[in-house]
Formats: sequence, structure tokens, C-alpha cells
Amino acid sequence: MLKTYLTLVLAVVLETIGTSALQASHQFTRLVPTLIMIIAYLVSMYLLALTLKVIPVGVAYALWSGFGIVCIAIIGFFVFHQRLDTPAVLGIGLILTGILVINLFSNTATH
Repeated sequence: MLKTYLTLVLAVVLETIGTSALQASHQFTRLVPTLIMIIAYLVSMYLLALTLKVIPVGVAYALWSGFGIVCIAIIGFFVFHQRLDTPAVLGIGLILTGILVINLFSNTATH
């Protein structure tokens, strides 16, 4: 089970690298960031697919997208100097709360 969650974490890391490269590609006008984005997204999706052997798709996608949102918001703040207002921070907090509820209390999540 630990291996599955580590695979999911790696999928999230690659997804955030892909999204950061997407921003850096300037709408696909820069070749290197565009190639990084394509490769990172493809490998991220492959790793996400591997986790679906163990984790239900709804739970895996909630974890993948939720942690991806948090990571890319942090990267956006520090790398791209994008500020979040209070409602955005509150919304991200609610997403994290949802992830915790699923993993701590749901029988759907595999433990």
C-alpha cells in the first residue's frame, strides 16, 4: 500500500512540474517547457493509472488533483509571483479538508 501512495505522490510531483512547464511555455511558444510539460503529464497519467489497481478512481483522482492544486498554488506564489486572495486560500483549505475526510473516515478509501 505504501508503494501505491508513493507512486501517487510521484504522479502529483510530475503533474505539478507539467503545469509549471505549461505556464513557462507561454502558450506553447517555447519548445523546451512544452516538451517538459508533455513528458511530465504523460508519465504522471501513467503513474496515476498504476495507482488505480489499488485505490478507487474517485479517491485517487481526489488525492491527485487536490494535492496538485495545493502544490501548484505554492509554486505559483513563489515562482510565478501569483497571489491568492482569502477566498482562494479558503477554497484550497476546503479541498484539503475533503481529502482528509475521505482518507480518515471513508470506507471507500483503501487503508
